[in-house]
Amino acid sequence: MKNNNLQSPAPQENKMGTMPIAPLLAGMAVPMMISMLVQALYNIVDSVFVAQISQDALNAVSLAFPLQNLMIAVGGGTGVGMNALLSRSLGEKKQDLADRAANTGIFVFLVSAVVFGVCGILLARPFFLAQTDIQPIVDYGTDYARICLGLSIGIFSQFCFERLLQSTGRTVYSMITQLIGAVINIILDPILIFGLFGFPRLEVAGAAVATVFGQIVAAFIGLWMNLRFNKDIHIRLRSIRPDRAVVREIYRVGVPSIVMQSIGSIMTFGMNKILISFTDTATAVFGAYFKLQSFIFMPVFGLNNGMVPIISYNYGAVRLDRVRDTIKLTATVATVIMVIGCSAFNLIPGVLLGFFSPSAEMLSIGTVALRVISYSFLLAGFDIIAGSVCQAIGNPVHTLICSVCRQLVALLPAAWLLAQTGKLDLVWFCFPISELVSLVLSIIFLRKTMRSAEAKIAALQG
Repeated sequence: MKNNNLQSPAPQENKMGTMPIAPLLAGMAVPMMISMLVQALYNIVDSVFVAQISQDALNAVSLAFPLQNLMIAVGGGTGVGMNALLSRSLGEKKQDLADRAANTGIFVFLVSAVVFGVCGILLARPFFLAQTDIQPIVDYGTDYARICLGLSIGIFSQFCFERLLQSTGRTVYSMITQLIGAVINIILDPILIFGLFGFPRLEVAGAAVATVFGQIVAAFIGLWMNLRFNKDIHIRLRSIRPDRAVVREIYRVGVPSIVMQSIGSIMTFGMNKILISFTDTATAVFGAYFKLQSFIFMPVFGLNNGMVPIISYNYGAVRLDRVRDTIKLTATVATVIMVIGCSAFNLIPGVLLGFFSPSAEMLSIGTVALRVISYSFLLAGFDIIAGSVCQAIGNPVHTLICSVCRQLVALLPAAWLLAQTGKLDLVWFCFPISELVSLVLSIIFLRKTMRSAEAKIAALQG
Protein backbone atom coordinates (compact mmCIF):
# COMPACT_ATOMS: atom_id res chain seq x y z
CA MET A 1 0.00 0.00 0.00
CA LYS A 2 1.41 3.36 -0.99
CA ASN A 3 1.76 6.21 1.46
CA ASN A 4 0.47 9.40 -0.17
CA ASN A 5 2.15 11.47 2.53
CA LEU A 6 5.60 10.18 1.68
CA GLN A 7 7.33 12.82 -0.41
CA SER A 8 10.46 12.34 -2.50
CA PRO A 9 13.03 15.13 -2.29
CA ALA A 10 11.88 18.10 -4.37
CA PRO A 11 13.95 18.76 -7.49
CA GLN A 12 15.68 22.06 -8.20
CA GLU A 13 13.60 24.82 -9.78
CA ASN A 14 12.61 23.76 -13.29
CA LYS A 15 13.66 26.03 -16.16
CA MET A 16 9.99 26.46 -17.11
CA GLY A 17 9.57 28.76 -14.13
CA THR A 18 12.76 30.80 -14.51
CA MET A 19 13.97 31.10 -18.14
CA PRO A 20 12.78 34.06 -20.28
CA ILE A 21 9.73 33.04 -22.34
CA ALA A 22 11.11 33.49 -25.88
CA PRO A 23 14.23 31.31 -25.50
CA LEU A 24 12.29 28.88 -23.29
CA LEU A 25 9.56 28.42 -25.91
CA ALA A 26 12.18 28.12 -28.64
CA GLY A 27 14.09 25.52 -26.66
CA MET A 28 10.92 23.58 -25.88
CA ALA A 29 9.16 23.89 -29.22
CA VAL A 30 11.83 23.93 -31.94
CA PRO A 31 12.99 20.34 -31.33
CA MET A 32 9.38 19.19 -31.39
CA MET A 33 8.64 21.23 -34.52
CA ILE A 34 11.62 19.59 -36.25
CA SER A 35 10.55 16.13 -35.16
CA MET A 36 6.97 16.86 -36.26
CA LEU A 37 8.24 17.92 -39.69
CA VAL A 38 10.08 14.63 -39.96
CA GLN A 39 6.89 12.86 -38.91
CA ALA A 40 5.09 14.73 -41.70
CA LEU A 41 7.83 13.71 -44.11
CA TYR A 42 7.48 10.02 -43.41
CA ASN A 43 3.68 10.30 -43.51
CA ILE A 44 3.89 11.68 -47.02
CA VAL A 45 6.60 9.20 -48.01
CA ASP A 46 4.18 6.37 -47.18
CA SER A 47 1.62 7.78 -49.59
CA VAL A 48 4.17 8.71 -52.27
CA PHE A 49 5.42 5.13 -52.48
CA VAL A 50 1.96 3.59 -52.14
CA ALA A 51 0.64 5.85 -54.93
CA GLN A 52 3.20 4.23 -57.27
CA ILE A 53 1.36 0.92 -56.83
CA SER A 54 -2.05 2.25 -57.89
CA GLN A 55 -4.69 4.85 -57.07
CA ASP A 56 -6.61 2.07 -55.28
CA ALA A 57 -3.63 1.61 -52.96
CA LEU A 58 -3.51 5.36 -52.25
CA ASN A 59 -7.25 5.34 -51.60
CA ALA A 60 -6.86 2.44 -49.17
CA VAL A 61 -4.31 4.34 -47.09
CA SER A 62 -6.49 7.46 -47.26
CA LEU A 63 -9.59 5.59 -46.08
CA ALA A 64 -7.55 4.08 -43.22
CA PHE A 65 -6.74 7.54 -41.92
CA PRO A 66 -9.73 7.75 -39.51
CA LEU A 67 -8.49 4.62 -37.72
CA GLN A 68 -4.94 5.95 -37.45
CA ASN A 69 -6.28 9.31 -36.35
CA LEU A 70 -8.30 7.59 -33.64
CA MET A 71 -5.11 6.04 -32.21
CA ILE A 72 -3.40 9.41 -32.39
CA ALA A 73 -6.42 10.96 -30.66
CA VAL A 74 -6.32 8.54 -27.74
CA GLY A 75 -2.52 8.69 -27.45
CA GLY A 76 -2.34 12.45 -27.83
CA GLY A 77 -5.26 13.14 -25.49
CA THR A 78 -3.93 10.82 -22.81
CA GLY A 79 -0.57 12.53 -23.18
CA VAL A 80 -2.16 15.96 -22.78
CA GLY A 81 -3.84 14.88 -19.55
CA MET A 82 -0.70 13.22 -18.20
CA ASN A 83 1.50 16.19 -19.15
CA ALA A 84 -0.85 18.76 -17.64
CA LEU A 85 -1.01 16.89 -14.31
CA LEU A 86 2.70 16.10 -14.25
CA SER A 87 3.88 19.62 -15.16
CA ARG A 88 1.42 21.24 -12.75
CA SER A 89 2.55 18.90 -9.96
CA LEU A 90 6.18 19.82 -10.54
CA GLY A 91 5.26 23.50 -10.52
CA GLU A 92 3.49 22.98 -7.19
CA LYS A 93 6.49 20.98 -5.85
CA LYS A 94 4.40 17.80 -5.44
CA GLN A 95 6.98 15.20 -6.41
CA ASP A 96 4.96 12.18 -5.31
CA LEU A 97 2.00 13.20 -7.44
CA ALA A 98 4.27 13.83 -10.43
CA ASP A 99 5.72 10.32 -10.10
CA ARG A 100 2.27 8.78 -9.80
CA ALA A 101 1.16 10.69 -12.91
CA ALA A 102 4.09 9.27 -14.87
CA ASN A 103 3.72 5.65 -13.75
CA THR A 104 -0.06 5.58 -14.00
CA GLY A 105 0.23 7.24 -17.41
CA ILE A 106 2.39 4.34 -18.62
CA PHE A 107 -0.27 1.89 -17.42
CA VAL A 108 -3.15 3.57 -19.26
CA PHE A 109 -1.11 3.82 -22.47
CA LEU A 110 -0.48 0.06 -22.36
CA VAL A 111 -4.17 -0.65 -21.78
CA SER A 112 -5.03 1.55 -24.79
CA ALA A 113 -2.65 -0.49 -26.97
CA VAL A 114 -4.35 -3.75 -26.02
CA VAL A 115 -7.83 -2.37 -26.78
CA PHE A 116 -6.84 -1.03 -30.19
CA GLY A 117 -4.96 -4.20 -31.04
CA VAL A 118 -8.05 -6.35 -30.53
CA CYS A 119 -10.35 -3.90 -32.35
CA GLY A 120 -7.98 -3.63 -35.31
CA ILE A 121 -7.79 -7.36 -35.85
CA LEU A 122 -11.57 -7.86 -35.60
CA LEU A 123 -13.02 -4.73 -37.19
CA ALA A 124 -10.67 -3.62 -39.98
CA ARG A 125 -12.50 -5.31 -42.87
CA PRO A 126 -16.01 -4.22 -41.78
CA PHE A 127 -14.69 -0.66 -41.50
CA PHE A 128 -13.55 -0.59 -45.15
CA LEU A 129 -16.66 -2.38 -46.42
CA ALA A 130 -18.72 0.40 -44.81
CA GLN A 131 -16.97 2.91 -47.09
CA THR A 132 -16.58 1.15 -50.44
CA ASP A 133 -17.21 -2.08 -52.31
CA ILE A 134 -14.12 -1.73 -54.53
CA GLN A 135 -12.36 -4.98 -53.63
CA PRO A 136 -8.70 -3.92 -54.12
CA ILE A 137 -9.25 -0.92 -51.81
CA VAL A 138 -10.90 -3.14 -49.19
CA ASP A 139 -8.12 -5.74 -49.35
CA TYR A 140 -5.26 -3.23 -49.26
CA GLY A 141 -6.90 -1.25 -46.48
CA THR A 142 -7.67 -4.29 -44.33
CA ASP A 143 -4.05 -5.47 -44.46
CA TYR A 144 -2.77 -1.98 -43.65
CA ALA A 145 -5.15 -1.36 -40.74
CA ARG A 146 -4.74 -4.77 -39.12
CA ILE A 147 -0.98 -4.31 -38.92
CA CYS A 148 -1.07 -0.68 -37.70
CA LEU A 149 -3.72 -1.34 -35.05
CA GLY A 150 -2.79 -4.92 -34.17
CA LEU A 151 0.72 -3.76 -33.26
CA SER A 152 -0.36 -0.43 -31.76
CA ILE A 153 1.86 -1.11 -28.73
CA GLY A 154 4.48 0.74 -30.77
CA ILE A 155 2.62 4.01 -31.27
CA PHE A 156 1.18 4.11 -27.73
CA SER A 157 4.52 3.39 -26.06
CA GLN A 158 6.22 5.98 -28.25
CA PHE A 159 3.56 8.54 -27.36
CA CYS A 160 3.96 7.81 -23.66
CA PHE A 161 7.72 8.08 -23.33
CA GLU A 162 7.99 11.10 -25.63
CA ARG A 163 5.32 12.94 -23.65
CA LEU A 164 7.12 12.21 -20.37
CA LEU A 165 10.26 13.80 -21.79
CA GLN A 166 8.28 16.79 -23.06
CA SER A 167 6.44 17.34 -19.79
CA THR A 168 9.71 17.99 -17.94
CA GLY A 169 11.21 20.20 -20.66
CA ARG A 170 13.51 17.59 -22.26
CA THR A 171 12.23 18.15 -25.76
CA VAL A 172 15.58 17.51 -27.46
CA TYR A 173 15.48 13.90 -26.25
CA SER A 174 11.88 13.62 -27.42
CA MET A 175 12.95 14.94 -30.82
CA ILE A 176 15.69 12.32 -31.06
CA THR A 177 13.26 9.45 -30.46
CA GLN A 178 10.86 10.77 -33.09
CA LEU A 179 13.64 11.34 -35.60
CA ILE A 180 14.96 7.81 -35.18
CA GLY A 181 11.49 6.28 -35.60
CA ALA A 182 10.78 8.42 -38.67
CA VAL A 183 14.11 7.70 -40.36
CA ILE A 184 13.64 3.94 -39.84
CA ASN A 185 10.19 4.19 -41.41
CA ILE A 186 11.46 6.18 -44.40
CA ILE A 187 14.28 3.70 -45.05
CA LEU A 188 12.10 0.61 -44.71
CA ASP A 189 9.15 1.92 -46.76
CA PRO A 190 10.51 1.31 -50.29
CA ILE A 191 12.33 -1.85 -49.19
CA LEU A 192 9.19 -3.53 -47.83
CA ILE A 193 6.66 -2.03 -50.27
CA PHE A 194 8.58 -3.00 -53.44
CA GLY A 195 10.60 -5.97 -52.13
CA LEU A 196 14.11 -4.56 -52.48
CA PHE A 197 17.37 -6.25 -51.35
CA GLY A 198 15.82 -9.71 -51.22
CA PHE A 199 12.87 -8.74 -48.99
CA PRO A 200 9.38 -9.91 -50.05
CA ARG A 201 7.19 -7.41 -51.92
CA LEU A 202 4.50 -6.53 -49.34
CA GLU A 203 2.98 -3.51 -51.14
CA VAL A 204 0.58 -1.59 -48.85
CA ALA A 205 1.21 -4.00 -45.96
CA GLY A 206 4.91 -3.13 -46.25
CA ALA A 207 4.14 0.51 -45.48
CA ALA A 208 2.32 -0.60 -42.32
CA VAL A 209 5.17 -2.88 -41.20
CA ALA A 210 7.71 -0.09 -41.72
CA THR A 211 5.58 2.30 -39.67
CA VAL A 212 5.09 -0.09 -36.76
CA PHE A 213 8.75 -1.15 -36.64
CA GLY A 214 9.88 2.48 -36.49
CA GLN A 215 7.42 3.18 -33.67
CA ILE A 216 8.59 0.20 -31.60
CA VAL A 217 12.27 1.16 -31.91
CA ALA A 218 11.45 4.79 -31.00
CA ALA A 219 9.49 3.59 -27.95
CA PHE A 220 12.42 1.58 -26.60
CA ILE A 221 14.75 4.54 -27.07
CA GLY A 222 12.24 6.84 -25.36
CA LEU A 223 12.03 4.51 -22.36
CA TRP A 224 15.81 4.37 -22.07
CA MET A 225 16.10 8.17 -22.27
CA ASN A 226 13.53 8.63 -19.50
CA LEU A 227 15.33 6.18 -17.24
CA ARG A 228 18.74 7.67 -18.02
CA PHE A 229 18.14 11.42 -18.33
CA ASN A 230 14.71 12.38 -16.92
CA LYS A 231 15.55 13.08 -13.27
CA ASP A 232 12.32 14.99 -12.56
CA ILE A 233 10.30 11.77 -12.48
CA HIS A 234 10.95 8.27 -11.18
CA ILE A 235 9.67 5.35 -13.27
CA ARG A 236 9.39 2.13 -11.29
CA LEU A 237 8.03 -1.19 -12.54
CA ARG A 238 6.06 -1.84 -9.32
CA SER A 239 4.41 1.59 -9.62
CA ILE A 240 3.07 1.00 -13.15
CA ARG A 241 -0.47 0.29 -12.05
CA PRO A 242 -3.82 2.11 -11.91
CA ASP A 243 -4.24 4.92 -9.43
CA ARG A 244 -7.90 5.89 -9.47
CA ALA A 245 -7.39 9.55 -8.54
CA VAL A 246 -4.59 10.00 -11.07
CA VAL A 247 -6.47 8.22 -13.87
CA ARG A 248 -9.48 10.41 -13.17
CA GLU A 249 -7.38 13.59 -13.36
CA ILE A 250 -5.54 12.47 -16.51
CA TYR A 251 -8.79 11.84 -18.31
CA ARG A 252 -10.55 14.87 -16.88
CA VAL A 253 -8.20 16.90 -19.03
CA GLY A 254 -7.45 14.22 -21.61
CA VAL A 255 -10.94 13.00 -22.57
CA PRO A 256 -11.97 16.30 -24.20
CA SER A 257 -8.76 16.18 -26.21
CA ILE A 258 -9.42 12.56 -27.18
CA VAL A 259 -12.97 13.39 -28.18
CA MET A 260 -11.80 16.44 -30.13
CA GLN A 261 -9.31 14.48 -32.16
CA SER A 262 -11.68 11.53 -32.49
CA ILE A 263 -14.18 13.92 -33.99
CA GLY A 264 -11.56 14.36 -36.69
CA SER A 265 -11.95 10.65 -37.49
CA ILE A 266 -15.72 11.07 -37.75
CA MET A 267 -15.25 14.12 -39.94
CA THR A 268 -12.80 12.31 -42.23
CA PHE A 269 -15.09 9.28 -42.50
CA GLY A 270 -18.03 11.55 -43.34
CA MET A 271 -16.05 13.59 -45.86
CA ASN A 272 -14.84 10.42 -47.59
CA LYS A 273 -18.46 9.24 -47.91
CA ILE A 274 -19.50 12.60 -49.39
CA LEU A 275 -16.54 12.84 -51.76
CA ILE A 276 -16.67 9.27 -53.05
CA SER A 277 -20.26 9.94 -54.19
CA PHE A 278 -18.71 12.27 -56.79
CA THR A 279 -15.68 10.15 -57.74
CA ASP A 280 -13.13 7.99 -55.94
CA THR A 281 -10.49 10.41 -57.26
CA ALA A 282 -11.89 13.04 -54.88
CA THR A 283 -11.10 10.79 -51.90
CA ALA A 284 -7.55 10.37 -53.24
CA VAL A 285 -7.27 14.17 -53.37
CA PHE A 286 -8.58 14.44 -49.82
CA GLY A 287 -6.03 11.87 -48.66
CA ALA A 288 -3.23 13.71 -50.46
CA TYR A 289 -4.37 16.98 -48.87
CA PHE A 290 -4.14 15.48 -45.39
CA LYS A 291 -0.58 14.34 -46.03
CA LEU A 292 0.42 17.74 -47.45
CA GLN A 293 -1.25 19.83 -44.77
CA SER A 294 0.70 17.94 -42.12
CA PHE A 295 3.78 19.91 -43.22
CA ILE A 296 1.96 23.04 -42.07
CA PHE A 297 0.01 21.75 -39.09
CA MET A 298 2.70 19.48 -37.60
CA PRO A 299 5.08 22.38 -36.82
CA VAL A 300 2.16 24.21 -35.20
CA PHE A 301 1.36 21.12 -33.14
CA GLY A 302 5.03 20.92 -32.17
CA LEU A 303 4.92 24.56 -31.12
CA ASN A 304 1.70 23.82 -29.27
CA ASN A 305 3.24 20.82 -27.47
CA GLY A 306 6.14 23.01 -26.39
CA MET A 307 3.74 25.61 -25.04
CA VAL A 308 1.50 23.33 -22.94
CA PRO A 309 4.04 22.34 -20.24
CA ILE A 310 5.11 25.99 -19.89
CA ILE A 311 1.50 27.09 -19.41
CA SER A 312 0.71 24.27 -16.96
CA TYR A 313 3.89 24.74 -14.92
CA ASN A 314 3.55 28.50 -14.55
CA TYR A 315 -0.16 28.29 -13.82
CA GLY A 316 0.68 25.80 -11.06
CA ALA A 317 3.44 28.15 -9.86
CA VAL A 318 0.98 31.13 -9.84
CA ARG A 319 2.87 33.04 -12.56
CA LEU A 320 0.05 34.32 -14.73
CA ASP A 321 2.29 36.94 -16.34
CA ARG A 322 4.42 34.18 -17.83
CA VAL A 323 1.26 32.36 -18.95
CA ARG A 324 0.07 35.44 -20.87
CA ASP A 325 3.45 36.08 -22.49
CA THR A 326 3.63 32.46 -23.62
CA ILE A 327 0.16 32.59 -25.18
CA LYS A 328 0.89 35.79 -27.11
CA LEU A 329 4.20 34.58 -28.50
CA THR A 330 2.91 31.12 -29.42
CA ALA A 331 -0.21 32.43 -31.17
CA THR A 332 1.88 34.88 -33.21
CA VAL A 333 4.35 32.25 -34.39
CA ALA A 334 1.53 29.80 -35.20
CA THR A 335 -0.23 32.41 -37.35
CA VAL A 336 2.97 33.17 -39.28
CA ILE A 337 3.44 29.45 -40.04
CA MET A 338 -0.13 29.20 -41.27
CA VAL A 339 0.24 32.23 -43.55
CA ILE A 340 3.27 30.58 -45.16
CA GLY A 341 1.27 27.38 -45.64
CA CYS A 342 -1.67 29.21 -47.20
CA SER A 343 0.69 30.92 -49.65
CA ALA A 344 2.30 27.63 -50.70
CA PHE A 345 -1.03 25.87 -51.26
CA ASN A 346 -2.24 28.78 -53.40
CA LEU A 347 0.90 29.33 -55.46
CA ILE A 348 2.11 25.78 -56.20
CA PRO A 349 -0.78 23.31 -55.79
CA GLY A 350 0.25 21.36 -58.89
CA VAL A 351 3.78 20.92 -57.62
CA LEU A 352 2.52 19.64 -54.28
CA LEU A 353 0.11 17.16 -55.86
CA GLY A 354 2.87 15.98 -58.18
CA PHE A 355 4.34 13.89 -55.34
CA PHE A 356 1.38 11.49 -55.59
CA SER A 357 1.71 10.39 -59.23
CA PRO A 358 -1.59 12.17 -59.99
CA SER A 359 -3.84 11.55 -62.97
CA ALA A 360 -5.11 14.53 -64.95
CA GLU A 361 -8.42 14.26 -63.08
CA MET A 362 -6.66 14.26 -59.70
CA LEU A 363 -4.65 17.36 -60.67
CA SER A 364 -7.78 19.18 -61.83
CA ILE A 365 -9.78 18.40 -58.69
CA GLY A 366 -6.82 18.81 -56.34
CA THR A 367 -5.69 22.22 -57.53
CA VAL A 368 -9.06 23.75 -56.67
CA ALA A 369 -9.27 21.82 -53.40
CA LEU A 370 -5.87 22.89 -52.06
CA ARG A 371 -6.44 26.55 -52.87
CA VAL A 372 -9.89 26.72 -51.28
CA ILE A 373 -9.04 24.70 -48.15
CA SER A 374 -5.85 26.70 -47.53
CA TYR A 375 -7.83 29.84 -46.64
CA SER A 376 -8.86 28.05 -43.44
CA PHE A 377 -5.18 27.97 -42.40
CA LEU A 378 -5.25 31.72 -41.72
CA LEU A 379 -7.57 31.14 -38.76
CA ALA A 380 -6.53 27.65 -37.68
CA GLY A 381 -3.25 28.61 -35.98
CA PHE A 382 -4.91 30.76 -33.34
CA ASP A 383 -7.71 28.23 -32.88
CA ILE A 384 -5.24 25.42 -32.10
CA ILE A 385 -3.29 27.49 -29.57
CA ALA A 386 -6.41 28.86 -27.85
CA GLY A 387 -7.82 25.37 -27.40
CA SER A 388 -4.63 24.03 -25.85
CA VAL A 389 -4.41 26.96 -23.44
CA CYS A 390 -7.87 26.05 -22.12
CA GLN A 391 -6.74 22.43 -21.69
CA ALA A 392 -3.45 23.32 -20.00
CA ILE A 393 -5.15 25.58 -17.46
CA GLY A 394 -7.84 23.00 -16.74
CA ASN A 395 -10.89 24.04 -18.80
CA PRO A 396 -10.92 21.32 -21.47
CA VAL A 397 -14.69 21.37 -21.96
CA HIS A 398 -14.40 24.72 -23.73
CA THR A 399 -12.02 23.19 -26.25
CA LEU A 400 -14.30 20.20 -26.71
CA ILE A 401 -17.32 22.39 -27.47
CA CYS A 402 -15.30 24.39 -29.97
CA SER A 403 -14.08 21.27 -31.77
CA VAL A 404 -17.53 19.66 -31.90
CA CYS A 405 -19.03 22.83 -33.35
CA ARG A 406 -16.26 23.19 -35.93
CA GLN A 407 -16.24 19.66 -37.31
CA LEU A 408 -19.68 18.21 -36.63
CA VAL A 409 -21.98 21.22 -36.36
CA ALA A 410 -20.32 23.31 -39.09
CA LEU A 411 -17.99 21.35 -41.40
CA LEU A 412 -19.89 18.14 -42.20
CA PRO A 413 -23.32 19.76 -42.56
CA ALA A 414 -21.80 22.50 -44.73
CA ALA A 415 -20.07 19.86 -46.89
CA TRP A 416 -23.31 17.90 -47.27
CA LEU A 417 -25.32 21.00 -48.18
CA LEU A 418 -22.72 22.16 -50.69
CA ALA A 419 -22.63 18.65 -52.18
CA GLN A 420 -26.35 18.95 -52.96
CA THR A 421 -25.45 21.53 -55.61
CA GLY A 422 -23.76 18.74 -57.57
CA LYS A 423 -20.58 20.81 -57.81
CA LEU A 424 -17.53 19.21 -56.19
CA ASP A 425 -15.54 22.46 -56.26
CA LEU A 426 -18.00 24.05 -53.83
CA VAL A 427 -17.70 21.26 -51.25
CA TRP A 428 -14.19 22.35 -50.27
CA PHE A 429 -15.54 25.68 -48.94
CA CYS A 430 -16.80 23.81 -45.87
CA PHE A 431 -13.29 24.09 -44.40
CA PRO A 432 -13.02 27.93 -44.30
CA ILE A 433 -16.63 28.11 -43.11
CA SER A 434 -16.00 25.78 -40.18
CA GLU A 435 -12.76 27.50 -39.20
CA LEU A 436 -14.56 30.85 -38.98
CA VAL A 437 -17.05 29.28 -36.54
CA SER A 438 -14.12 27.92 -34.53
CA LEU A 439 -12.43 31.34 -34.40
CA VAL A 440 -15.44 33.03 -32.85
CA LEU A 441 -15.81 30.32 -30.21
CA SER A 442 -12.05 30.20 -29.50
CA ILE A 443 -11.93 33.92 -28.73
CA ILE A 444 -14.93 33.66 -26.39
CA PHE A 445 -13.63 30.61 -24.51
CA LEU A 446 -10.03 31.83 -24.24
CA ARG A 447 -11.17 35.09 -22.64
CA LYS A 448 -13.45 33.20 -20.26
CA THR A 449 -10.65 30.77 -19.30
CA MET A 450 -8.14 33.54 -18.61
CA ARG A 451 -10.61 35.49 -16.49
CA SER A 452 -11.35 32.37 -14.47
CA ALA A 453 -7.62 31.74 -13.98
CA GLU A 454 -7.10 35.34 -12.83
CA ALA A 455 -9.93 35.06 -10.33
CA LYS A 456 -8.63 31.76 -8.94
CA ILE A 457 -5.09 33.11 -8.50
CA ALA A 458 -6.41 36.32 -6.92
CA ALA A 459 -8.36 34.22 -4.40
CA LEU A 460 -5.23 32.20 -3.56
CA GLN A 461 -3.13 35.33 -3.09
CA GLY A 462 -5.84 37.09 -1.12
